[in-house]
Amino acid sequence: MTITDSNRAGQDFQCSLQSPEPSLFEEFLPLAAIATTPLGAKRLQVLTELLQTTLWVPASVTSESSCIQVYQKPLQDHLAQLWDQQKSLVFCLTTGAVVRLIAPLLQNKETDPAVVVVDEAGKFVISLCGGHQGGADRLTQLIALQIGATPVLTGASNRLGLPGIDVLGVPYGWTKGEGDWTGVSAAIARQDPVQVIQETGSTLWRSHLPKHHSFQFGFPEFTATVQEEVLEPTARVWISAIQRRFAPDSGKVQWHPRVLWVGIGCERGTSKALIGQAIREVFAAHHLAEGAIAGIATIDLKADEVGLLDFCRDWLRQAPKDCALPLKCFSAEDLRKVNVPTPSDVVEAEVGTPSVAEAAALLAANLLAADFVTDRAGAKLLDTNPSSDPHPPLLIPKQIVRQAGQPGAVTIAVAQSPQEYTGRTGKLWLVGIGPGELAQITPAAQSAIAHADVVIGYSLYVDLVAPILRPGQIVEALPITQERQRAERAIQLANWGLTVAVISSGDCGIYGMAGLVLEELRAQEWTGTPDVQVFPGITALQATAARVGAPLMHDFCAISLSDLLTPWEVIEKRLTAAAQADFVTALYNPKSQTRTGQIAIAQQIFLQHRDRATPVALVRSAYRPDEEIRFTTLEKLLDEPIDMLTTVLIGNQSTQMYCDRMITPRGYLGFGR
Repeated sequence: MTITDSNRAGQDFQCSLQSPEPSLFEEFLPLAAIATTPLGAKRLQVLTELLQTTLWVPASVTSESSCIQVYQKPLQDHLAQLWDQQKSLVFCLTTGAVVRLIAPLLQNKETDPAVVVVDEAGKFVISLCGGHQGGADRLTQLIALQIGATPVLTGASNRLGLPGIDVLGVPYGWTKGEGDWTGVSAAIARQDPVQVIQETGSTLWRSHLPKHHSFQFGFPEFTATVQEEVLEPTARVWISAIQRRFAPDSGKVQWHPRVLWVGIGCERGTSKALIGQAIREVFAAHHLAEGAIAGIATIDLKADEVGLLDFCRDWLRQAPKDCALPLKCFSAEDLRKVNVPTPSDVVEAEVGTPSVAEAAALLAANLLAADFVTDRAGAKLLDTNPSSDPHPPLLIPKQIVRQAGQPGAVTIAVAQSPQEYTGRTGKLWLVGIGPGELAQITPAAQSAIAHADVVIGYSLYVDLVAPILRPGQIVEALPITQERQRAERAIQLANWGLTVAVISSGDCGIYGMAGLVLEELRAQEWTGTPDVQVFPGITALQATAARVGAPLMHDFCAISLSDLLTPWEVIEKRLTAAAQADFVTALYNPKSQTRTGQIAIAQQIFLQHRDRATPVALVRSAYRPDEEIRFTTLEKLLDEPIDMLTTVLIGNQSTQMYCDRMITPRGYLGFGR
């Protein structure tokens, strides 16, 4: 769906709004589901209709659903056709049957699809194959949350609360390098000491590991104190822009954060082949990993250079999904402002700047750092590697490469940014968690929280959703007074390319974080990226009403008594209007340790327009373990304990109490009967 706002003067403003469910599953698409019985088909039909994907069944299973198709060949043959075409396969069959079906098709865990099994009773969802790199573990959790089942994850990383080492860098756009991935994974599973040497890239992941893990950071001889006993590591993980060569069973692996910006200057007509050859030669000579390339930078005069465009395009075709190779072009005026080690008068006479490759590389690397390391006030927001220079010099000064038989010449320079380029489009998911009890959080909201790279919220709310968090997530709990900081932090991380879930109690769009986040986006002149989606939740008003009966059967309203963001004079006007209009009224934030008089004023305003015996319900921490429910009257309201966790519900003139239930008739015609 596309919404066009024609009221914006002088411009057309368009934002695309997508149904939230498919976006949660988009990284697992295309997805095919397979069932062989009517009950199995019924179990998977809801999922496939939600995602608009195909459910394959034999001819013996009939259905009118447009998502269901019949396979004519034996299932083994049909599955062989699907195997290379799908990113994910979901079966409603016995686990043994699925094992026998897929066994001949398994080739490589880096390329095999995710395989998930749902039992016919809908009680369990099993991650069978491709748990880490295929994403089967995450898909299993999402499906389980959608259908109310128990996810079965058997990988060691889940047991230890650790991110899988073979998917550690995926959220940050890191490139997986060579190494003994099986050996290192086995060492982690055994909880052997594993040395992590991180030279580049974000250290956010390190801040959110469980307390008891076997990683050793840096070099033990430099990090250990005299009292510490440091065990010899049995495996090593390098996180670096350096290309290292490991033996097949070395117990070593490497991730390459995309931190290298390649500045290029070239003669007109230089071929794609020569540009590629130049980069390979320079990187090999300096032992740099091509997987660490963040992008290409040059002068804007080369924005239409065919060889350069072809190189970026063809590199993209070979790159993993969401790892685009951007081409950043700068004007001669901007490039002239950059101090470089080897300026050229010849180049300046030709294009108006003494440096193209060196200046462009430095500009690209430093602009990324300026955009993503600090906020608008200059405060540090992203945890970069502590050894990184915030204003990096050139890593490799310009190198000129020519090749016999190839027209043109290429000048290469490389700068390293302190912050990696993720190559991903970030997402902001604004999630309402309702009163906090897991059963009261919608499946879509639970799925969003479980799937996000980052979860941000007030510490109490983070604790409430802890059971649905997963290993490897960045979880940041900020104090209750730092709502705006939460919004800024979430936007910063989403702009960087992460998927961020911002959680609020109740509904995020009702006294929640959604408004603050959108206000901040507007202040930053948001153009639709990152993508924003809102996941509604049960409000405090709804939860309170459900716990006390049916008090909202007629017109009602909600008013917050907090004057932190709203002048008290405005709040008083709203209280008076609600009391006069006979709305059933919910009072949010009725009383705090320092703000005690507002609830008394609200009572007096309502007593001017309501009977003293008007029923009032007070619900504290609805649906939580410490829930308290009390009934009183408007006259005796202040005799009851009230705090910030209490919602006060004042009835209208027809609200009545019956068998400890607060009931408001649907209309006034039957009032008094």
